[in-house]
Amino acid sequence: MDRNNGSNEDMYADVMWLEKLELNRLLGGKAMTETMWRCDQVRAGQLYNRMMFDTKAEAEQFMQRMQQMEPDQTFSIEAIEASQVWN
Repeated sequence: MDRNNGSNEDMYADVMWLEKLELNRLLGGKAMTETMWRCDQVRAGQLYNRMMFDTKAEAEQFMQRMQQMEPDQTFSIEAIEASQVWN
């Protein structure tokens, strides 16, 4: 196995993991609570991406995976009341 195949497989696995996480969210998720978790990705002082998660564990797992793929980005996780996200 050469290096390119290994990294392509890893990237595919990461994309599939993220798609499954998003599908879980669209279908109502496993744990709908009053608190959601916001994960911000910042690059060069600018907000690059913002994702919302149902649990802190999901947000932390996402952050860890993204830090492996995008080491030049800074990540922060913050608890947000669900009412601020969904009206």
